Amino acid sequence: MAVGKNKRLTKGKKGAKKKIVDPFTKKEWYDVKAPSMFEKRNIGKTMVTRTQGTKIASDGLKGRVYDVSLADLQGGEEVAFRKFSLICEDVRGKHCLTNFHGMNMTTDKLRSLVKKWQTMIEAYVDVKTTDEYTLRLFCIGFTAKSHPKTQVRKTNYAQSSQVRAIRRKMVDIMTKEVQQADLKDVVNKLIPDSFGRDIEKACQSIYPLHNVFIRKVKVLKKPRFDVNRLMELHGESATTGGDSGAAVDRDNYEPPVQAEV
Repeated sequence: MAVGKNKRLTKGKKGAKKKIVDPFTKKEWYDVKAPSMFEKRNIGKTMVTRTQGTKIASDGLKGRVYDVSLADLQGGEEVAFRKFSLICEDVRGKHCLTNFHGMNMTTDKLRSLVKKWQTMIEAYVDVKTTDEYTLRLFCIGFTAKSHPKTQVRKTNYAQSSQVRAIRRKMVDIMTKEVQQADLKDVVNKLIPDSFGRDIEKACQSIYPLHNVFIRKVKVLKKPRFDVNRLMELHGESATTGGDSGAAVDRDNYEPPVQAEV
């Protein structure tokens, strides 16, 4: 037997073990800001892999959609059943600037509205705002007792002709309110849900209604991205305008004599 090392015993494994790296060490946090229509602007934080080579961090943030309860945006638990979708359109420093992307109601609230002995009426319409956003609004409402204290009849069913008339009123009011406003004004109307109150008043002569809500809003089309418009929504300016300074008068000041060239 030859004297020396046994080569077979000294051989290691073919594949070396990979070094385990925590992926969170490559992440960085950004603040998510809601538009100025809402009282509470800072809605949370989001993370993204920091910029590496050609992969830019802000590109990974743009287009993210955040569902936020209206109670977190405005305060007050009575409006917690309404959710607003906000989409990140631009990144400034460590802030994600969002814009309105839709609205919805929670499932448990919708299920609690549906009851026996009443007629449910729904309508939807596609409308374009003055700033070229195309929205689809869904409305829901329920028939109520005409005289709550004196009505003996148990049921509150509306006739099919009344349902059609109420649906027509819903479509007319939604179209009128959105066509004459820009996106910011529409959101300001959606926050207190003034649509529902207007529809209840308009339909009182046809059949009394209650629990009338805009249950969903979808953004079907939006105009080309404009950073100035987004900054206006956030109450800021994209560019600084005006003079940077003003001339100051100084007593007994003479400008220095310049040598001729």
